[in-house]
Amino acid sequence: MFTGIIKEVGTIKSIKKTEKTVTFEVETKKLLKDKEIGESIAVNGACMTIIELNKESFKFDVMQESIEKTNLGTTKEFSKVNLEPALTLNQAIDGHMVQGHIDESAEVVNIIKKDNKTQLRVKYSKKISKYIAFKGSITINGVSLTISDLQEEYIAVDLIPHTLKETNLGELEKGDLVNLEADMIARYLERMLSEKNNEAKYEYLKERNLI
Repeated sequence: MFTGIIKEVGTIKSIKKTEKTVTFEVETKKLLKDKEIGESIAVNGACMTIIELNKESFKFDVMQESIEKTNLGTTKEFSKVNLEPALTLNQAIDGHMVQGHIDESAEVVNIIKKDNKTQLRVKYSKKISKYIAFKGSITINGVSLTISDLQEEYIAVDLIPHTLKETNLGELEKGDLVNLEADMIARYLERMLSEKNNEAKYEYLKERNLI
């Protein structure tokens, strides 16, 4: 579990491909203190397991499904990635509850800079549209954000200078791919409502001796 508050921007040091997996090595300056092999870390919002580490870098394997579903498939050596260690029990939740399970990678359709604010516009698919709401939460490249505009073609979030400086969102360009994770609470509410609807249908049919 994560909060969507980025702790550091790391640099991809190496990418090694095999038939089944891709191994990434990420260089980091301050994130690995007290970390151990087997612990989780979010990389651009995707939950990954540390398989090897030293004081300055760590490695993780990515399965083919994650390569296809996230922007790690287009990440190159020396690219910047957002990093967040897993949530601890004594840690404040400043963003929102994030699972690190990417729903899809989506295209940046526009970046509008005005005064002291930058608006980022990103495409989204029908698959996650039911979890998205105006002023609701969304995670983009692991960053917890609030949807400031919701259109049929895109969602928009407003980025303050601090976010642009402390995450890799400040380096995005039109056409880049970003990782999206829909709000976890919205997902569970949809599941609960779906179960209630199924129960109602079942009782309706049972009362009429149709099942």
